[in-house]
Amino acid sequence: MRSIRLLLAFLILAIPAALFGQIGIRVAIGPPALPFYEQPMCPGDGYLWTPGYWAYDDSISDYYWVPGTWVLAPEVGYLWTPGYWGWGDGGFLFYDGYWGPEVGFYGGINYGYGYFGEGYRGGRWNNGHFFYNTSVNNLSGGSFHNVYNERIEADNESRVSFNGGKGGVEARANAQEEAAAKQRHIPAVAAQTEHAQAARTNPEQRAAVNHGKPAIAATSKPGDFSAGGAVAAKEAGESSRSVGATAQPRVAVHPKDLPPITRPAPVNSGNAKADKKYEQQQDKLIAKQAQERQKLQQKQEAEHQTKTYQANPQIVEQKHQQQTQQLSQKHAAQQQSLQSRQPQARSSGGGGGRR
Repeated sequence: MRSIRLLLAFLILAIPAALFGQIGIRVAIGPPALPFYEQPMCPGDGYLWTPGYWAYDDSISDYYWVPGTWVLAPEVGYLWTPGYWGWGDGGFLFYDGYWGPEVGFYGGINYGYGYFGEGYRGGRWNNGHFFYNTSVNNLSGGSFHNVYNERIEADNESRVSFNGGKGGVEARANAQEEAAAKQRHIPAVAAQTEHAQAARTNPEQRAAVNHGKPAIAATSKPGDFSAGGAVAAKEAGESSRSVGATAQPRVAVHPKDLPPITRPAPVNSGNAKADKKYEQQQDKLIAKQAQERQKLQQKQEAEHQTKTYQANPQIVEQKHQQQTQQLSQKHAAQQQSLQSRQPQARSSGGGGGRR
């Protein structure tokens, strides 16, 4: 029995990451552009850089930023292949990163700091030790003996964060990357998964809150979100460099994504009775619209639990987006119609009246 368990464990480790590294849900809207940030100082020998990326939280229907961080390699000779978003079957699907002896395909995404879209130029293993490229990594203040300097001329300055689809990176895996996908892999270590979970539970990491410029863009070690160990984004990815889905403003998919219902400015027409009646009509309309938002939100959340959603999440989310936009347009028309009937200020007549 023990030999069977060992054999099963070996077979699981031998499965290429491409086979088990996909998140089941497809997202209708592409992730934001990659933000600009400074790499924190490497904490010590054996730590490898894992770039930040946008992940998706289905419970809030929003992307959130998982900060780049330094992670100890799980085995000598292993390198990190970053995850990436790819377009397929009408939605965006995330392919998880993994550890392996060679860097595989990561969508041609320019994550920076050695990950310029193909391979890794930030360092290499030699005789059981990792050597850092000083032109790419932040080693200031540390005592590192295994270093070299190789200038890198990256010809890919795009901040687009997804592969394929409208406006996405058009790179495809080459023969070397395809071969790397068949090698033995190790999924993200516990420190990485805990790091991602900490980002998910931090509201400031959500795209709807930080607008593509997260307060914690990178950390010196996994989960170190403290002021001393975290680095904020310098700026969000520029829209001119992030075409397609990422260049467009975030579209509300569910009613909770819509901006709050705002009350129009008070009317002072000089007719107190008419003004009061108009305010009561406004109160009634706002309450009715809030109730309709809540009702649609509850209906959509219930559909998230159905088998139809589990089988085709992107189709359901597209329907939800359409329902939400129709409701928003309906409410805007109602508000416009009511405002067109608001009481008008009384005329002063021939101009001799009191002002």
